[in-house]
Amino acid sequence: MRTAFVTDPSHVAHTAPGHPERPERLEAIIAQLEARGLRQRMLERAPREATDAELLRVHRQSLLDAVARASERGAWLDPDTYTTAESVGIARRAAGGLLVAVEAVRHGDADNAFVAMRPPGHHATPDRPMGFCLYNNVAVAAAALLADGVERLAILDWDVHHGNGTQDTFEADPRVLYVSTHAAPFYPGSGALEERGAGNIVNVPLPHGAGDAAFLAAYEQVALPLLERHQPQFILVSSGWDAHARDPLGTLQVTTWGYTRAATLAVEAAQQLCEGRIVVALEGGYDTHALAWCASGLVEVLLGDAPTPDPEPADMSPGDDLPSLIASARRLAGL
Repeated sequence: MRTAFVTDPSHVAHTAPGHPERPERLEAIIAQLEARGLRQRMLERAPREATDAELLRVHRQSLLDAVARASERGAWLDPDTYTTAESVGIARRAAGGLLVAVEAVRHGDADNAFVAMRPPGHHATPDRPMGFCLYNNVAVAAAALLADGVERLAILDWDVHHGNGTQDTFEADPRVLYVSTHAAPFYPGSGALEERGAGNIVNVPLPHGAGDAAFLAAYEQVALPLLERHQPQFILVSSGWDAHARDPLGTLQVTTWGYTRAATLAVEAAQQLCEGRIVVALEGGYDTHALAWCASGLVEVLLGDAPTPDPEPADMSPGDDLPSLIASARRLAGL
């Protein structure tokens, strides 16, 4: 498989002392991909800055102005979300990196792609940067695909936090299927089963400590049937690895194996439904070991390899598949 890879070394200038969304996150991923010989096998593409017009498909001008003003001073936008003097350019490249990746896959230069960029994006709403996120990178890429003539696409979001910004962007657009697994109750407080948008929003709010069984049941029994029904021409993934059992902020106790299995299901669905067109973008994840091994497992799956097991697996019980929750999610989605 031809896998495009987009990253940006300038991300190191976007940092705040003691903040969990820090450069070491991406550095751990890059070091792992290089050590395992995986970066060398991908088709590297340089990011570019997303333009105002591309960002304005998703965000209001007021958000662009607020991020620019804060970055001029290196100010905080809320108690969680910081800027530095370089943050505007770095965040525009994070969004533009997704655009480069989807363009490569859309035009056949690559079969699939992994975008390892920061800051993350899925909490940024049309008018509010929040939750470590300045621009909604995946939403910007999805909007570009729709503007380029894609009629149906799907976004899978397996970050431990609900992607409220992505849901807000597309909740009235039936061309976009958005499926999120996340911990609940948890930040940002959205993502209930009953939040359905135009019938295109499907949330599976998992209880804390749910583990691999419930996490994978949500994909096998809810997400995959929905993908088959929606018949997307392109799949995007908001890949937050903070549901991992090692993560200091997450609570779902998913293992590296569980995450890699979900990635395998997503890639197989793309191969069956849309000629393999899938682009995976980094969102959250704050334990460097978990980030490194989840990322390398993902890339192996994208390249068509058998994933290498994590040498330090989290010792977790298999958990419960929570049949009543999964049944409720399926019923509300009309499955």
